[in-house]
Amino acid sequence: MLKAKDIMTTDVICVKKDTPIYEAAQILMKNDITGMPVVEDDMTLIGIISEKDLLRLIYAGENTTDSTVESFMTQPAACYKEDDSLNSIIDFMLINYFRRVPVTSRDGKVVGIISRPDVLAYILNSKQAPAAVHSSP
Repeated sequence: MLKAKDIMTTDVICVKKDTPIYEAAQILMKNDITGMPVVEDDMTLIGIISEKDLLRLIYAGENTTDSTVESFMTQPAACYKEDDSLNSIIDFMLINYFRRVPVTSRDGKVVGIISRPDVLAYILNSKQAPAAVHSSP
């Protein structure tokens, strides 16, 4: 049975709760990602900030210059442990329309993230491998 650690991205882009909100938006855009974990200094997961959360900036008006991620992040963040089954994670993502789910160690530290593209890459890689074996030169 596949586990989160088998397909998760381990090079996770994270921010802290005191990160300026517009800096967080720039990080999302620059890295072409739709969300990222919010962590403490020791990588403990405390929330998640996503494009959806940032859409609320339009309603916040002009008083957002000094706003931080803490004011907009979703908390607590839904997350899975690295040994949780991939099937349960995908079920959760489908039911809740989530684009990504942080993966934590047993002590709540962010060790990875699983996004829709990670799952699609796994699907494509698993289907291409058998085809390569059957092809002839």
